[in-house]
Amino acid sequence: MDSITHTLFGLTLYGAVNKTNMTKGEKRALLLTTVAGSQIPDIDVISAWWDSAGRYQMWHRGITHSIFLVPVWAGLLAMVARAAFRVKGWLWFLIAMLAVFIHDTSDIFNAWGTGYLEPVTAARLTFGTIPIVDLVFWAVMAAGFAYVRFGRGRWPSYRVYRLVWVLMIAHVGIQTVQGMTILQQSKDKYEQVALAADFVPGVFTIIGKQEGMVTLSKGSLWTGFETVAELESREGADLDMLFANNAKAKTLVEWAPFVVIVDDGERIGVYDPRFYRNGQSFLAEYMDR
Repeated sequence: MDSITHTLFGLTLYGAVNKTNMTKGEKRALLLTTVAGSQIPDIDVISAWWDSAGRYQMWHRGITHSIFLVPVWAGLLAMVARAAFRVKGWLWFLIAMLAVFIHDTSDIFNAWGTGYLEPVTAARLTFGTIPIVDLVFWAVMAAGFAYVRFGRGRWPSYRVYRLVWVLMIAHVGIQTVQGMTILQQSKDKYEQVALAADFVPGVFTIIGKQEGMVTLSKGSLWTGFETVAELESREGADLDMLFANNAKAKTLVEWAPFVVIVDDGERIGVYDPRFYRNGQSFLAEYMDR
């Protein structure tokens, strides 16, 4: 997910805790662990500062997003909370664990994916059933905030935010059931297949590769799918020279489920077709011949 969504997740998690008997210091500790826990896996962005080997694509959303590091991040945040706000108990560790877990797990549902199981495997785990920026999440959280801020209902605020979480989890479940059904139906048509969710709920793009041809089909379970692009991949092209001159290209091939290879005599390159929009992909690496 994007940074704004992760921040909103942290604030919504903070709101879902019953703070009736908490001191001011405990509330501050809670805010720290929920919001910082919702952001801390993305600390890997600083690796771009020293990336001279073209490996950032693998480092970002890599080991820092591993499920095995969740208790490590939680322990660090709990120590900071206890030291800064003089609080005691296991709540800060447990709530930080939940915040980090939500961050790492929510990221596997969009097409970018994460190194969820690093260091066991470097493969990116991705379902592609939720867009990186999901406006449904924003709308549900905004509705919860508006009810708490302006509503006159009898529900305490923490129950409202708990309902918000239930609705968001239900949205992920509904999207994922649809996406996995679509993928299963597509596997017999292609050698390799991936999925990318649209901003409109229930709408997906199937990206299928068969004998050097990549087909993008957009639609839903209810409307069917229509081909929106056909991309030729030059599978016989020699990529050794590209990799030698552009390390990021080799990293992209390692990172993506599959790529489209371009070789038109003037340049050679690779791109990820899951992010193909308006005639090009924003994840692409080339070199001139």
